[in-house]
Amino acid sequence: MRILHVFRTPVGGLFRYVRDVARGQSERGHEVGILCDSTTGGDTAARLLDSVAPLCSLGVKRIPISRLPGAGDLSGAMQTRAHAKTIRPDIIHCHGAKGGLYGRIAARSLGIPSVYTPHGGSLHYSWGSPAGFVFLSAERVLARIGDAMLFVCDYERQAFDSKIGLGGKCSAVIHNGLWPDEFEPVTPHADATDLVYLGDMRTLKGVDVLLEALARLNTDHPVTACLAGDGPDLAQFQSMATKLGLDGKVTFPGRMPAREAFARGRILVMPSRAESFPYVVLEACAAGVPLIASRVGGIPEVLSAENLVTPDDVNALTERLSLALADPAALANGAARTRERLARDFTAGKMVDGIVNLYKQLV
Repeated sequence: MRILHVFRTPVGGLFRYVRDVARGQSERGHEVGILCDSTTGGDTAARLLDSVAPLCSLGVKRIPISRLPGAGDLSGAMQTRAHAKTIRPDIIHCHGAKGGLYGRIAARSLGIPSVYTPHGGSLHYSWGSPAGFVFLSAERVLARIGDAMLFVCDYERQAFDSKIGLGGKCSAVIHNGLWPDEFEPVTPHADATDLVYLGDMRTLKGVDVLLEALARLNTDHPVTACLAGDGPDLAQFQSMATKLGLDGKVTFPGRMPAREAFARGRILVMPSRAESFPYVVLEACAAGVPLIASRVGGIPEVLSAENLVTPDDVNALTERLSLALADPAALANGAARTRERLARDFTAGKMVDGIVNLYKQLV
């Protein structure tokens, strides 16, 4: 089968998903191609694309793809169509809002089946906001021309059905999966901090909530944290840490590989206000890392109730972290049980096989 993956940004969780799917499809003898944005990601994107290029016998194509709707979208859709016409895929798998726009238009005009995976994207918006009205209206129009929907968690499918509607279209929920080497346990460094955060430095991710909780915890006894990542709100969070008196208690080492970050702390905290189905939660669980996370998106499909807190609630996060720090053995035992379940149910092999089986229903 000849498969073209279309998406915008060649960094982050969405691209991690595309790389994994491309790897598994290539290993199964399929021909794979990628089309993505040429203007974002910098050296990191270039390095990641170089690593996946050997898996892409149909090549890696980059074109300008803006994050927001604009005049360039017509040109982008036409460039996607031209590229698809050249490499002649049997199916186009569209990822994220812009990938869904370009890929589905190209597939429809060429008579090629398409599958759309939202990866959160427009689903983070509500119809009541101006931006949400634009994005969700576009999703509703485009939903008429795709052939199938593929969701990475039950939450995403339910959110799409509620906000857009499935319209009787073929759809499937196929959870993200991990490779065998990712189930190797991670041991914290001897000088590991009490807590660690890994992800984008954005208000959406709840880093400010974590800092507030950390300040409260430090009124009783010293609690340290490593906040690994980069993003548009990093300077704001660094300033906030200083104002809360957390200098010397918090470090901001920047972006780094997940397993390296896990080893820098003893409990991973994911205080997001909104998520779809974040890879970092799967990666942490597979590595046996104790974890406290917000009850948002598809996270409850992985974690037990005792690992979850109400999002955007400093009191709830502070209380749960206090309990976890007082009894780390209980949290570690729960992490071991979750790791065993993931090794059985959340593998990359099962994910790729499920996706290919969905394609076969359309081709």
